[in-house]
Amino acid sequence: MKRVLILTYYWPPSGGAGVQRWLKFARYLRAYGWEPVIYTVENGEMPVEDKSLENDIPSGLEVIKTPIWEPYDVYKKFIGQKKNEKINAGFLSESKKNSTLSGIAVWIRGNFFIPDARKFWIKPSVRFLSTYLADSPVQAMISSGPPHSMHLIARGLKNAFPAIPWIADFRDPWTNIDFYEDLKLTAWADAKHRKLEKAVLKESDAVISIGETMSEEFKEILHDASQNAKFHVITNGYDESDLKDTAGISRDAFFTIAHIGTLVKSRNPLLLWEVLKELIAEQPEFAARMRIKLVGKVDVAVNESIEQLGLEPFVIRIDYLPHAEVVKELCRSHVNLLLVNQTKNAKGILTGKFFEYLLAGVPVLAIGPTDGDLAAILNETGGGYISGFGDKQVLKNNIIKLFRGDQPQRNEQVISRYSRKALTGRLAALLDKISA
Repeated sequence: MKRVLILTYYWPPSGGAGVQRWLKFARYLRAYGWEPVIYTVENGEMPVEDKSLENDIPSGLEVIKTPIWEPYDVYKKFIGQKKNEKINAGFLSESKKNSTLSGIAVWIRGNFFIPDARKFWIKPSVRFLSTYLADSPVQAMISSGPPHSMHLIARGLKNAFPAIPWIADFRDPWTNIDFYEDLKLTAWADAKHRKLEKAVLKESDAVISIGETMSEEFKEILHDASQNAKFHVITNGYDESDLKDTAGISRDAFFTIAHIGTLVKSRNPLLLWEVLKELIAEQPEFAARMRIKLVGKVDVAVNESIEQLGLEPFVIRIDYLPHAEVVKELCRSHVNLLLVNQTKNAKGILTGKFFEYLLAGVPVLAIGPTDGDLAAILNETGGGYISGFGDKQVLKNNIIKLFRGDQPQRNEQVISRYSRKALTGRLAALLDKISA
């Protein structure tokens, strides 16, 4: 088999969305003639842990781990957080904090730790892997970001081993990410981020994005039509094997509208809460049967909105669950709620959990751009309904239709394109092409 070195910060026992993509690719690459070799951290700062994901690691897989120093102990002390507390992703805050201290900490993070707090792992990793590759050659390497420090490790290796093809994989954008403006960057820091981003796009042999919009944005950043062919889209997907323990699961007793995963402030669906309040007041049957199920971490701003509108009695809260249990909750729900951040990059947001929603076979209720990547796939798969951020009546109609059991016809043939096995086949084809 040909060997591919995969640089990923997130790997089991890390939980959350960031680990799923390359864990699943690694699981199926052998079927296409590629042996993955994983390089990851030994002691990283992970928002959540999920040891159950270790069951998905292929037998005999080579996983190389080296220690990392990250400035999070200092950061936690500065903002008054306990050393053993986890740092949430995406600026999620589960309680009110000293806004002044948090603002200063964010400014330091954005302007001194470029591209991110893992920057101190770049040089040690390049040194370690240069020695490794001299003795254990590979036919290709892939870096997965964020954190985008992973791309800079690959860039350093590319300089040392120019014959090794390099794929830069972006699970999220870099300078176009939804919270980029929240980093309070100086002009100098912003310019450095953009310079590094462009260097990665230019020097890599191929660039993978998880959606069409992100891919087009990267082409515009590189601004070199002669290199457009290096940009590829391989979305996230679902793994059929995740359903193995769901046989016999019945739907919730209540009509549950479930949101699975982190619910950050920029994803707070104020319009949805208003519509649900109206429906509760207008339809006694809806009020008696409807429940909002929130599985995972929820920002304090979301909780405040729910309380202010009197919806707390209708909320079922479930803390973070291992992935296997999450899939069961997806299957129990009557509707799975998908919320797009109301930010400038909204059209390109295509979360990994959307494809697991498709796997569960439960209709999706989405709120986001009706001309974005999510809407395009939702419509072609018949997976559910979407309404725009301000389309109150459309949202209300969609909820009523789902409550009555009226949902689009699923297109299973189209949905099958998003299986992890099929997507890994596309990845392997790209690896074959660039390593030929």
